[in-house]
Formats: sequence, C-alpha cells, structure tokens
Amino acid sequence: MDKTLLKKRVITIILGGGKGTRLLPLTQKRSKPAVSFGGKYRLIDIPISNALNSGYDQIYVLTQFNSYSLNRHISRTYGVFSGQRQGFVEIIAAEQTTSSVKWFEGTADAVRKVLPHLDDFGSDYIMILSGDQLYNMDLNEFMDTHLEDPETDMTIAANVVQPHMVSALGIIKKNSNGWAEAFYEKPSDLNDVKDYQLPDGNFLASMGIYIFKTSVLVELLKDNHLTDFGKEIIPDALATRKIKVYNYDGYWEDIGTIKAFYEANIMLTDDLPRFNLYLEHRPILTRGRALPPTKVNKSNIYKALLSEGCIINESTIIRSVIGVRQVVQFGTTIENSVIMGADSYGTEDRKGMGIPVGIGKNCEIRNTIVDKDCYIGDNVRLINKENVMEFEDEYVKIVDGIIVVPRRTALPNGYEI
Repeated sequence: MDKTLLKKRVITIILGGGKGTRLLPLTQKRSKPAVSFGGKYRLIDIPISNALNSGYDQIYVLTQFNSYSLNRHISRTYGVFSGQRQGFVEIIAAEQTTSSVKWFEGTADAVRKVLPHLDDFGSDYIMILSGDQLYNMDLNEFMDTHLEDPETDMTIAANVVQPHMVSALGIIKKNSNGWAEAFYEKPSDLNDVKDYQLPDGNFLASMGIYIFKTSVLVELLKDNHLTDFGKEIIPDALATRKIKVYNYDGYWEDIGTIKAFYEANIMLTDDLPRFNLYLEHRPILTRGRALPPTKVNKSNIYKALLSEGCIINESTIIRSVIGVRQVVQFGTTIENSVIMGADSYGTEDRKGMGIPVGIGKNCEIRNTIVDKDCYIGDNVRLINKENVMEFEDEYVKIVDGIIVVPRRTALPNGYEI
C-alpha cells in the first residue's frame, strides 16, 4: 500500500496521563502532559510533533485528570493548525455514557472507552503514544517494523535502560528475530527478570508506545476487567498473539519525577544535548505567540535557553532555561535552574504584596524550578543552604534536593532557603 494512503488508515491515540503525583507540585493544578518544558513548550507537544512530523495526522488526545490546562493548550495550538490540513488533533475527554458511568481506569480502559468514537474511520491500525515522554522518533520506522511481517498483531517500541530503572518500567524479553517472548511489568526484584538481561547487563524496556492491528486491539479489549496495557493486556496477548519489538536507540526519558523533569530541562543547555530542539525537518511544534524579541541589558549569559518576550536586566544566567515573558531584574544570578516564565507581564502580584512580576533585584537562584507566574521579591536566595533533600513551607517545596516554587507563588523580599 502507498505510504500516504496507509497513513490515512492509521488513527493515533495519545494518552493524556494520570494524576502525576510524583511531579507534585508541578501537577497540582495541571496534568503531566500540560507541564511546561524547554521554556516555551508543553510535554504534550512532543508526542503530537512526533506524529505530525511523521505524517500521522489523525490524532486523538485522551484527557481526564486536571485536564483544563491541557485541553486549552491543545485547542489553542492545534485547532488552528489542523484546520490547515486534512488531518486533525482533537480531544476526547473522559465521559460517562449509558454503557459506563466510570471514568478512565487505566491505559487500556481509556482506549476501550473511546473505541466507539473511532468506528466511522474503519482504520486498519491504531498507534498509541504516551503524552508525557521525551523523545524524537520517526514513527515511519516504527510502522515499517510492524509491517515487515503480515502476521504481526502488535508492535512495542522499546529502549535500552540500566538496571536501576527496571522497577519503574515494563521489561521485555525478545528473541533473535525481534519477536517478544516475555513481558514483566515493573519488577520489584531484578532476579525476576534475570533471563531478560541483555549481554551488556542492561534491559529492554517498553516505552508505552504501541501499534495494533485495529481488529486485534478490539478483540484484546473485550474483557472489561483488563484495564492496563502493561499489567494485563500485553502479558495476556503474548500467549496468543504475535508481538514484534521495535528497538528505538535514540534519547528517551519518561519524565515521571521532579528530578527527571529537572535534569531533562537542564540537559537542553548542553553543547550537544541528547534531545535536540534544533532539527529543522523535525521541529517541536507549539502554540504560536505574538511576543516581542527577548531584550538583554548588560548581562552575562552562559549555556542558557532564553524564550521569546523576556527582559533580562544586568543579571547572570548560567546553564538555565528561561520561559516566555520572564522578567529578571538587576543584580540577580540564576544558575542550574528552570524558570518557566509567565502568562502575562502584569505589574504586581495578585496577593497584594507589591512585588513586581518576575524575579526581583539581587536574587540568587540555584538548582531550582520556578513554576509559571511567580512573583519573587528583591534579595531572595533560593540555594538550599542546608542541602536538605526534602522540605516544605508555605512558599517552596524541596524534592530530591531541588527547590520547587509552585505556580503563582509570591516570595517576599529577603526570603531565604
């Protein structure tokens, strides 16, 4: 089949993520895929861009938890974009129906409940992507692997991981011909997957990215008691279905924790980052903003990403990511930090403390994540001076030694941690 025609027979489903509790407080009022990334993007932009760049433009995003911010971003960003082409990027929110009054109860259950919406397409294949992972994959190579053998019922994208990561992932054992032989979801003991180990001591982990023959997926989802792909659907399917494994050898990060999120952002400042935002033929798409250029006044900037619309006044910024509309005042130092920017410039904070929008004068911010729309007063020091791993007060939270300033927090003049 011609590849262009084939792509019209593929529906892409992007899972909008669960509660994201390990990313708190960043996920206090938004779902994980809606969290800002790289200064100007949202995590959901990554899988949508992978699909659109690969030519798969019939996309549904399934949303449920804290979905307002995510739904708004998708409609503002891709509603206009998809209107300019034959495909679409649309939201299917969790809903109560006459056949089910329950919300999505797992990855497989979410797909099961939206299948009736896909009936009219008569698709041959359904591609399922995760909404909160970092990777830049040509999904055509993934599909080619699936199509190599007409008997393939399902293909799993897999990435090599180190032993310490095994307990958080689904581990795959495959044979020399690329067929999956066994699957173990989140093993708590390495001995349980000892014979899955690769010659170099690492393991092959599922990326939570799948291609199914549509007819096979419908059959596998008939049992309403099976709610999760990793825990139930895939292990059960191995007994009766032919499952191929696609080895993706590029950068992949499952951003599930504050530490992983922080490190993935800071990695972008490297000379040659493992995740490249500057691929002309595979751009990361996001919402277009009519913002002025960033203005830098007498500042020292080293290995930093500055998003559009920023104003940086006589400051020092080292190995940090600065989000849109971020104002940084005189004498401030920001190092190894992720500053997410603001939705508007404003004049003073909403709590009436008289603190200007952005980051005030003579501040010192290191190893910190500052969420969007924060108001940081003058002479604030966010440095974790006691080097504690966990801490929380009315202003900040420290997770794995990383300071996190929750969204719309106002830090008073002279605050120190």
